[in-house]
Amino acid sequence: MTTYDLSPLLRSSVGFDVFDNIFDSVFNLNESNTSYPPYNILKSDNNYTISLAIAGFSKDEIDVSLQENELVIKGVAKDQDEKIEFLHRGIAGRNFERKFRLADTIKVSDASYEDGLLNIYLEREIPEHQKPRKIKINNKSFKSIN
Repeated sequence: MTTYDLSPLLRSSVGFDVFDNIFDSVFNLNESNTSYPPYNILKSDNNYTISLAIAGFSKDEIDVSLQENELVIKGVAKDQDEKIEFLHRGIAGRNFERKFRLADTIKVSDASYEDGLLNIYLEREIPEHQKPRKIKINNKSFKSIN
């Protein structure tokens, strides 16, 4: 029996239920299949943090923008001095663009760049009508409507 691991399809969505968007991810041909730069998505209560490992980039070379419900992170490396000759180049300095689809209830609250890690902080804003609420129990008897 063949089994399929669909978790790679869900890595770039934050705040969605797993099954709601699986087919959108499968059939979205605009997603790049590259794994650069590597990233983590952490969850804590109603908060999320996206951490991208982008060593070798300065703050000026990174652009973070929100277009509708899509978080777009671009890195454009400045041209290196051509006089420099690398014997080994293990730190990737290539340009990148990484996109994350966000649910309507997910808002970007902050971003920081330290020690080669770009951290983007997200939080879930639950609308009032979706928040749990207490229902008062009355002692009145049920009246039928005729």
